[in-house]
Amino acid sequence: MPELRTPWRAVAAAFALNGVLLGCWASRIPAFVDRLGLDERTLGSLLLVMGAGALTSFPLAGRLSDRFGAVRLTRWIALAYLGSVIFLGMSQSLVVLASALFFFGMCHGSMDVAMNSWASEVERHMKRSVMSSFHAMWSLGAGLGAAGGYLATLAGASTGVHFALAALLSAALFGPFLRLPWQSQMRLAQAGEPRAPIFAVPRGSLLLVAVMALAAGLGEGAAVDWSAVFLTDTLGTPEAQATFGYAAFSITMVIMRLTIGSFITRFGATTVARGSGLLAAAGYAICAGTDALPIALAGFTLMGMGYAAVIPMAFSRAANDPVVPAGQAIASVATLGYGAMLFGPPLIGFIAHATSLRVPFAMVGGAALLIAICAGALSTTRNSPDALPEEGGRA
Repeated sequence: MPELRTPWRAVAAAFALNGVLLGCWASRIPAFVDRLGLDERTLGSLLLVMGAGALTSFPLAGRLSDRFGAVRLTRWIALAYLGSVIFLGMSQSLVVLASALFFFGMCHGSMDVAMNSWASEVERHMKRSVMSSFHAMWSLGAGLGAAGGYLATLAGASTGVHFALAALLSAALFGPFLRLPWQSQMRLAQAGEPRAPIFAVPRGSLLLVAVMALAAGLGEGAAVDWSAVFLTDTLGTPEAQATFGYAAFSITMVIMRLTIGSFITRFGATTVARGSGLLAAAGYAICAGTDALPIALAGFTLMGMGYAAVIPMAFSRAANDPVVPAGQAIASVATLGYGAMLFGPPLIGFIAHATSLRVPFAMVGGAALLIAICAGALSTTRNSPDALPEEGGRA
């Protein structure tokens, strides 16, 4: 019904906006590398700064969301996020770029927390699982951001002009949807109330689920931040075509996240997770061992197929843990998954500086095998074995 679709559109717009702006940055990393003469170690340090900004924002965003409401906070941060990408595009020195990336990371991370909280409210309102469809919209947005980077590169646009135009177009496209009316159904926290712990240590089989999320977060983060650099520096691909790697990864993620529910229903979460881990590992192995762009793009496609389902299934499994309360279980899995996604890419930069990008790509592929090895942990839930929501929960 229309009244049920309206809040879905609003949250989907928030996810798409978040993805578009990150895709802009990911697609133009080679431009910053060339302009400032960055090596792998320096780029890794900059990505670490961005990750630190995001992780710093997580607990703050959680508390503000409880205090003021996820909807209001998402809208506030969206405005700051649009401003941050403009600041990022205009960065002309290493110090300014580091400052811009910290702010950009804070906006990205805090909006991630706020919009996921809003999404959970809408999901309860709609009385069916729609979380994975929101994350499909994020992947679609990231792909559009990468495609915009390709066009901007072909046109010879500077990052300043490109990012400013991207921010203005994004505000015009997604802003009206973000302003759609929504009455929050969550009780806001009152001053003086005890706060839930920021991080809960996973225990038992939930620890294996967290390992799966960590491996998936590492693989996704590497694809976001290093795909374009890998294609330019390792394969010698022209800068414009280097955007194809992340675009292939993102588009595949969209398709898989929109269809993954039927695979889980038919084959079961454990089987899907095992296949996912093998596909992701194969994708990184192919990239690490090839010198041909078409084969590398096939590798990025396999990565998108492999990682699309893992974190959604891990979140669903955490919510149904038979021992740890749902909130604490989800928090523990999310922290490891997001932490790997944010801090894995800088580590890759340090390793690549000492060797080459082929070595950390092979290592990330090896980590993906942990997804297949730990897949059996998905079968332990409060309800029936191997039972997960049809659309896989949150990602």
